[in-house]
Amino acid sequence: MQQPLVRIDGVSKHFGETTAVDDVSLEIGAGEFFALLGPSGCGKTTLMRLVAGFETPDSGRILIDGVDMAGVPPNRRPVNMMFQSYALFPHMSVEANIGFGLKQAGMGKADIAARVIDLLKLVQLEKLGKRKPDQLSGGQRQRVALARALARRPKLLLLDEPLAALDRKLREETQFELMQLQRDLKMAFMVVTHDQDEAMAMAQRIAVMRAGRIEQLGSARDIYEMPATRFVAQFIGEINLFAAKVEHGQVVRCAAPAFTCALPESMTEGTEVSLAVRPERIRLTRSEARDGEIALSGEVMDSVFLGDLKVWRVRTADGALLRVSAVNSGNGSDDVKRGEHVRLAFAESDVRILPR
Repeated sequence: MQQPLVRIDGVSKHFGETTAVDDVSLEIGAGEFFALLGPSGCGKTTLMRLVAGFETPDSGRILIDGVDMAGVPPNRRPVNMMFQSYALFPHMSVEANIGFGLKQAGMGKADIAARVIDLLKLVQLEKLGKRKPDQLSGGQRQRVALARALARRPKLLLLDEPLAALDRKLREETQFELMQLQRDLKMAFMVVTHDQDEAMAMAQRIAVMRAGRIEQLGSARDIYEMPATRFVAQFIGEINLFAAKVEHGQVVRCAAPAFTCALPESMTEGTEVSLAVRPERIRLTRSEARDGEIALSGEVMDSVFLGDLKVWRVRTADGALLRVSAVNSGNGSDDVKRGEHVRLAFAESDVRILPR
């Protein structure tokens, strides 16, 4: 079995009485695009800083390429970091910013110049090398920061909220550029973000963090389709949750009208759980449900047109407010209006059973 590039083994970090990282273990492969995803304060940035060497673990080990990083300063690690603020030197040109780390490392002028030219081509800024940061757009400054982080050819590139300062359209374009760049360089990237769409678009694997711990680790599809907890289900995408409990070997929704689901595994009688259904798995219809579908009735409270999607909020008879979404058909067949009474139908196979 191939040795992982990064191995984090039982790492914890405390700041006073606050536990920022709590016994975290994970591995990152060479050439992998990996994401740490979670809300503010979950410990993701602290974990990244521990890998970079800006913080020291209170317990546990961090190994990079098989070498224990205990006592190894940041500038001696095969790692570089692109900061959220970009941290460009305002008085330096683009070329000087990119070459700064190489100069500090003692590289010769000719070699620095050649490396900087290659990096400017890599990030498509060949004609802007003489400009200062304040003469660049936000997207261009981001590319300069990326080129500077890549200058010393690290084995692992750490990116702290790399797209947070960009507008939506530029953010989406830059996601594809980062993915292509990572594939071309065959370098491991570890990105820290609170943006679920960003993590799901770019990363091969995602670690969802909460309160210093990893709540779930897996591919974007696995985490979205098979969330392990209510927190993951609610943090990744939109979700509808129903209170339920185990009765007579099946899961029964608590509120009326009740519906049942088969147990995927053995659960204790009386255990309280949540039934989770994604909005796009629910079919909104004016007609009867199909054979085998679970069906609820409700009134449309809101209808929102988002271009590619239509979204409805529907209140059921027991007062639950459910979210339903569907791809815009473009022909008006899905034009259900506010105040209409409809049926909500979905398959039992689309229901996930989660611990309460």
